[in-house]
Amino acid sequence: MPDINSLDKTTISPDVLVTIARLSALSVPGVSRMAGVKGGVNRLFKRGDHDGVRIEVEDNLAYVSLYLILKKDVNLREVSRNVQEQVARALQDMVGMEIGAIEVHVENIDYDGEAQTT
Repeated sequence: MPDINSLDKTTISPDVLVTIARLSALSVPGVSRMAGVKGGVNRLFKRGDHDGVRIEVEDNLAYVSLYLILKKDVNLREVSRNVQEQVARALQDMVGMEIGAIEVHVENIDYDGEAQTT
């Protein structure tokens, strides 16, 4: 019978982390939608850029960058702080991932659907 500790490994796909971060950010009141991530050649080598999320994992710490379009007439600072808290909580609770940093980039304000996703 194999040692139970040798079976104690779980691998999480980077796409799962991106999905958790994206859905958590979108669930925060005041967030309209995700913006596209710009970045030229770097875009080809980063996971999740098309979702408005960039996640890098170094030394078992997640470094998350979120690119958001917020709704008009919201407190940018408050919404950004809520997004950071919600995404951190979701990644910690769902996959046990420790957070190195969560950066929120407000790319635009959605005025009645006029803002375009970049």
